[in-house]
Amino acid sequence: MILLTILFSVAVLLVLILVVRLNAFLSLILVSIGTGVALGMEVSKVLASIEKGVGSTLGQLSMVLGFGAMLGEILSESGAAQKISNVLLEKLGIKNIQWALLATGFAIGIPMFFNSALVVIAPIIFSLARTTKLPVLYLAIPAVASLSITHGYLPPHPGPAAIANIYKADMSLTLLYGIIIAIPAVILSGIVVGKAMKRFDIVLPDLFQAGSVSTEKLPSFGISVFVALMPVLLMVFSGITKLLFAQNPYISAVSHFVGDPVICLLIAVLAGVWLLGIRNGRNMNEIMETLTKSVKPIAMMLLIIGAGGAFKQVLIDSGVSDAVVALIKDSAFSPLLLAWGIAALLRVCLGSATVAGITTAGIVAPMAHSGLANPELLVLVTGSGSIFFSNVNDTGFWMFKEYFNLSISQTFSSWSVMEAVASVTGLLGVLLLNMFV
Repeated sequence: MILLTILFSVAVLLVLILVVRLNAFLSLILVSIGTGVALGMEVSKVLASIEKGVGSTLGQLSMVLGFGAMLGEILSESGAAQKISNVLLEKLGIKNIQWALLATGFAIGIPMFFNSALVVIAPIIFSLARTTKLPVLYLAIPAVASLSITHGYLPPHPGPAAIANIYKADMSLTLLYGIIIAIPAVILSGIVVGKAMKRFDIVLPDLFQAGSVSTEKLPSFGISVFVALMPVLLMVFSGITKLLFAQNPYISAVSHFVGDPVICLLIAVLAGVWLLGIRNGRNMNEIMETLTKSVKPIAMMLLIIGAGGAFKQVLIDSGVSDAVVALIKDSAFSPLLLAWGIAALLRVCLGSATVAGITTAGIVAPMAHSGLANPELLVLVTGSGSIFFSNVNDTGFWMFKEYFNLSISQTFSSWSVMEAVASVTGLLGVLLLNMFV
């Protein structure tokens, strides 16, 4: 009954957005209220759940998106994103541009959260789309596939790291196996699915418009890459410092602070203001106007993402995960298939990859501890299941939709398909690797 209620709620949400043409933010809030009541929650608890979902989703994310928009606008208006895209095209050519973006996404995705990484790489994607006239999804999917897979499969990301801890898996082995499995997964979900996206003719949004900078006055490639990747460099530095000075509480505290995504992006924005703004002859008033302009397009995006978080939280608080566990716990599947199936079903029902993965780990952990399955492979198969077919209850779905100016159906056909391909490829990779380890 609970699963049928969820399916009905999703159907109502799609009707409100696609048929009634109601704003996505209003639709999500209305459906969240209706779903909570239909699942037996008290009205006061439904409202508390919605507030919790919006707050927990936007608490850090609002600053990440805000600083990310500022950094992206600085990179675009200064010509830094154009310089990076020019060099990528010059060195690799249009034929290899998908591979370049895939590799860039993988490098950025390992140390950074998905949301933070997307706002870092988005200006480069938009600049390349405007320069090459190639469809934006053809360029975006390889990069975003890399970000999603590193977020779902590979420690030290919080989800995989927490799952590895529950399964008592070796973190370094998990990372090694994860990279082996991630390579074919990003190729299939990024390159192959990306090529299929050429059929979509998407109007580029107003985000990250290139400034009127002549080729001669473009910043150097080194400075452009340094500012664009500064959040990544700071996170890598923080991670290494924490490993080397784990016994020193003061250095660990400072490195943890510097490695926070919000602080990394804040430092990168300040560096961009100096290196790409003041140092290039722009006055402070012009730069501040650029920063102010950058956050205006993301206002509705923040509301929609927050409402997606509210819907997700209502599903979690109403006990959906318990219903899924009761449905599957007595099945006779192999541990690897069972872990993937539970994680995938929870992902579709709840939206959150992290919640789906950690909940699954709690169910399947006895199998890992009893030696019925390789714990490192269980981490990876759980992680791959947790990214399966993102849909309207996932904040990532709405973030991708709004960033790339897509309709609901286009988001399903691109983002959701990419996630499903990455998830299934991960499952097949784990089953194959299980024959040799």
